[in-house]
Amino acid sequence: MIEVSSTHDTIKSTKPANTGVVVSVRGSVVDVRFNEFLPPIHSLLSAGESPQIIIEVLAHRDARHVRGIALTPTQGLARGTSVEDTGGPLKAPAGKAILSRMFDVFGNTIDREAELTNVDWRSVHRAPPPLAQRSTRSEIFETGIKVIDVLAPLERGGKAGLFGGAGVGKTVLLTEMIHNMVRHHQGVSVFCGIGERCREGEELYRDMKEAGVLPNMVMVFGQMNEPPGSRFRVGHVALTMAEYFRDDERRDVLLLIDNIFRFIQAGMEVSGLMGQMPSRLGYQPTLGTELSGLEERIANTESGAITSIQAVYVPADDFTDPAAVHTFSHLSASLELSRKRASEGLFPAIDPLQSSSKMATPGIVGDRHYTLAQQIRATLAQYAALKDIISMLGLEQLSPEDRNVVARARRLERFLTQPFFTTEQFTGLTGKLVSLKESLDGCERILGDEFKDVPESALYMIGAINEAKVKPAPPVAGIKPEPKARHVADTDES
Repeated sequence: MIEVSSTHDTIKSTKPANTGVVVSVRGSVVDVRFNEFLPPIHSLLSAGESPQIIIEVLAHRDARHVRGIALTPTQGLARGTSVEDTGGPLKAPAGKAILSRMFDVFGNTIDREAELTNVDWRSVHRAPPPLAQRSTRSEIFETGIKVIDVLAPLERGGKAGLFGGAGVGKTVLLTEMIHNMVRHHQGVSVFCGIGERCREGEELYRDMKEAGVLPNMVMVFGQMNEPPGSRFRVGHVALTMAEYFRDDERRDVLLLIDNIFRFIQAGMEVSGLMGQMPSRLGYQPTLGTELSGLEERIANTESGAITSIQAVYVPADDFTDPAAVHTFSHLSASLELSRKRASEGLFPAIDPLQSSSKMATPGIVGDRHYTLAQQIRATLAQYAALKDIISMLGLEQLSPEDRNVVARARRLERFLTQPFFTTEQFTGLTGKLVSLKESLDGCERILGDEFKDVPESALYMIGAINEAKVKPAPPVAGIKPEPKARHVADTDES
């Protein structure tokens, strides 16, 4: 169980105390009067003794009053309570000592391990890297996962959206990407849970520890039961930690955010509490600015890159929702997880026809890769269109050419499955990391009908294509053999 401890000790300041008095408390919104001078926007104020109530200044109402949002529960806070200006903004720890640790929004460790030492505290409010410092090269970020690298390649220093419901393998996919980043790219992973359940955080921490990737990982959580101000700032805390590894350690960083919609939702709650006039569908009028302030800090510079994979919840499956529209404008790739593919045992359950990437152009990935990806999509799309005919008339009614398309598509579907390192203990299959060259070679040879006489099961859950000939995979429960002029069950229930 994750425990949320009280605020860290670094908010104390050596400046002369600037004290004020609480004049009103409305939920998480607190108005404070200062007689000396007003603390700047984003300053932290502390009230009470144990536990301390921490308030972030968000607005100057007049020459004497500020309005802030509490980052901690406000139980016990009353009018007339003395408030002290800490003299600085919210800060996050930065340093090698934060690796393998789990934090809350204040930089407190919540993993019940030893106290944090030898760290530098940095403001979470930082500007995006200027254009002069950004790398102008468009590079592919290889994940070692075939279906992603071939059909929806990620951008080094870019942002990818991961769309999927419960139980389709979203967390497993994120875990595998962390594993590949740490083990094979010598990089650092930062996981940011925005509005996470404490159960999910505890399970992820345990899974990371068992997978052996925790020593090169940092986890930050703003849990579901915490005030909106806390959930709204936890993303900035994680980014500040990621920027340390990119700029100071000059390492590549994989930043995983679950869920970016909850960041927008927390901003909407803060905006409503602050009394701002709501915009379209009740969202905050500053939605675009707030999201850009977070997303634009995720960038590729000459010293290193922060590559982000963000889980995106789409409200009511409405892709015209302002939250989805604003998020899409920042993404360079979108990966959609399919429940149907998951039920067929085709893992990772990424839908190859619904997923896309801005990097999949001839100028970036090369002509061969682009042409192959287009051929794969066309083959799978033809197979999807033929499924209705097969279900009604049977496979034998198709033309020989269409039958070849079906055979190629089913072999491609199985070749694009892959055993993961993080699921070895459950599946008994050794994890595979497949290079982009091996993935492209395998797809090219399948499209060239080189494996038309090889059983489909031999291509299921393998790494490189050569493994299909060396050691055919055993039949797997739930995966039926290729169709032989039978009913739709033979083709649809793979």
